[in-house]
Amino acid sequence: MPKMFGTDGVRGLANKDLTARLALDLGDAAVRVLGDAGTKDDQPEGRRRALVGRDTRVSGDFLASALSAGMSAGGFDVIDAGIIPTPGVAYLTSVLNVEMGAVISASHNPMPDNGIKFFARGGFKLPDQKEDEIEAVLGQDWERPTGAGVGRVSHDQTTATNLYIDHLVSTIAPLNDDQTQPKPLKGLKIVADCANGATSVVAPEALRRAGADVIVINASPDGYNINKNAGSTHPEQLQAMVKATDAVMGVAFDGDADRCLAVDEDGNMVNGDQIMGILARAKKREGKLNHDTLVVTVMSNLGLKLALKEMGIKTVETSVGDRYVLEEMLKGDYSLGGEQSGHVINREFATTGDGTLTALTLCNEVVKSGKSLKELAADFPQLPQTLINVPNVDKKAASTNKRIQEAVAHEEELLGDSGRVLLRPSGTEPLVRVMAEAATQAYADEVCTRLAKIVAEELALK
Repeated sequence: MPKMFGTDGVRGLANKDLTARLALDLGDAAVRVLGDAGTKDDQPEGRRRALVGRDTRVSGDFLASALSAGMSAGGFDVIDAGIIPTPGVAYLTSVLNVEMGAVISASHNPMPDNGIKFFARGGFKLPDQKEDEIEAVLGQDWERPTGAGVGRVSHDQTTATNLYIDHLVSTIAPLNDDQTQPKPLKGLKIVADCANGATSVVAPEALRRAGADVIVINASPDGYNINKNAGSTHPEQLQAMVKATDAVMGVAFDGDADRCLAVDEDGNMVNGDQIMGILARAKKREGKLNHDTLVVTVMSNLGLKLALKEMGIKTVETSVGDRYVLEEMLKGDYSLGGEQSGHVINREFATTGDGTLTALTLCNEVVKSGKSLKELAADFPQLPQTLINVPNVDKKAASTNKRIQEAVAHEEELLGDSGRVLLRPSGTEPLVRVMAEAATQAYADEVCTRLAKIVAEELALK
């Protein structure tokens, strides 16, 4: 059977693949793996707690209820934080005395989808081993607690949201000695596209408390409009609004607000690679970029790596997925990492990608540098990139097929230091992604097309 947990938890079509029964079973299994509460003399002993949050999808209501029921039946007291960004759950899991956190979200996916992912004590995503353990006991019967051993479910969205916003604002504006709030973003006119998602309240409030003049779009979630022609996957509205309002920049979040992309004053996109470059340089300047190194994935543009090299900043590559970025950051004690898609992990303040935190720190660097976002992003030019998905192939053979490997080596030799190629098997489909970067778009297209043709010929499924 295929693994239930993917690179970012359990995902599927809500109420078909991801049912209330499955959510209940996942809650039941998670408490067994991540700790359970026992009783002594019919009184709670070693009471454990869990925190649950969700994005704005309508299916989040029944899934949160089912997940909380599974956890509380297993002896955990559950705090339901309501609608809150994924990184908000991670942060609160790290500062509250809870054994684990859980988020119900499908991130940037369309509204009908949903997902469940867990955070361990400390606010870190679970390693593969723990997810495998949860999957192994899923649906198994066991001696569940009774009487005073069962858990309670409480609801407190206001306190959870306010604690998280306080934390976010403090990252760039720590309280003064007299407890007044500094306004480092005062005078900065920005547009925030909240994707009708989980940060529809959090991001505008945090940016305003930091002093920004915020124009907000797509922050009226109704359960059905999350990510719909909005947010980081559909930035067209944001680009138009920035130009129409003469804002200095814009920021776009996805449904669960763990990623952020930006728009400069001319409406041009500033992607995750450029944002990471800007923040890495700022951290290096302040002596906070551990080992002068930025952690990126294999999908990050070569242009970023070349620009950083000129600035004395090294890069370390991981597989695609923010969990792998974080694993490398923890292993090497690095302070900043992320993905081209806008997941940026700032370990000084967070244990996972946090879109609102990224927006705040990016805005703060615009103010501190005295430069526009357009000027800052220009220091990290992106090499032209072409990506072709080759379907219906034996993806596992891509790394061993002799003709393909020879073709890749030949193209790499021709490109030299001015480009690169990457073959990446899909994690879920019989498909190989062929990517090429080169000095010109035409050459990137040529290289990618040649390699894709060979992959299709050599690996076609019979």
